[in-house]
Amino acid sequence: MNSLFLKKVLELYVLEDSFFSDITTEAIGHGKTVVGIIKAKDDFILAGSVFIKPLLEIFVKPFSVEIYKNEGERVKNGETVAKIETEDRVILTVERICLNMLQRLSGIATKAYKLSVLIKDYKAKIVDTRKTTPGFRFFEKYAVRVGGGVNHRYGLFDAVLIKDNHIKVAGSIKNAIELAKGNSSFTTKIEVECESEEMVSEAIEGGADIVMLDNMPINEMKKIVEKYKGKAIFEASGNINEKNIVNVAKTGVDFISLGSLTHHACWVDINMKLE
Repeated sequence: MNSLFLKKVLELYVLEDSFFSDITTEAIGHGKTVVGIIKAKDDFILAGSVFIKPLLEIFVKPFSVEIYKNEGERVKNGETVAKIETEDRVILTVERICLNMLQRLSGIATKAYKLSVLIKDYKAKIVDTRKTTPGFRFFEKYAVRVGGGVNHRYGLFDAVLIKDNHIKVAGSIKNAIELAKGNSSFTTKIEVECESEEMVSEAIEGGADIVMLDNMPINEMKKIVEKYKGKAIFEASGNINEKNIVNVAKTGVDFISLGSLTHHACWVDINMKLE
């Protein structure tokens, strides 16, 4: 992650929480050095510890951080994740932001890990979507990678994804692909969302690089992947969960995208206590 981008975003998180000031901490804090211990209260896959140091750097005060668990490592309830030593006013102000990031990102990484393990015997990879928390997308997509998943496009700027409403505007899949090719760089991948074999055929004939099989029955996905093998990259999407993801992977698709990786991931329980 770009260090300048990271700094600006973290500054916004601090500003959101303390805006004019942290009135409680400023009334109570004495500027003395304290030690904060971050501990797990759940079992999970850790994600977000790499952001503790950049977050503390915003306050321009002396600090030290010890991280006891690596990103992507399994953490058990009761284990110490990290230790922070810095001025009391800094640690009291940063505590909630730090824990929010660790709890949210570890929850996403844990969900991505569990789903990835379910389909480890197949070629398909778990992929995220743009169904993310506003202002937190880059962090959430980072957590997906930590958990063993793969990132889809980061936004509207880095890949063409022609969906049903784009097709309606363009008039057809063929027209939409032609317009996309004519108005974007030759380096840009073009993906088309398809709901039937007829749409898949039109997308492939039009030169789509990736075909999204959206809300299709398992048998139909399997038939399409076998018929058009090697002609495009296939992504399965829509109503996929822990109960049916293995069957989806068995169809031979290359990627399986799930909005639930981010919008249905549960926060894990982590706390910070001062020694």
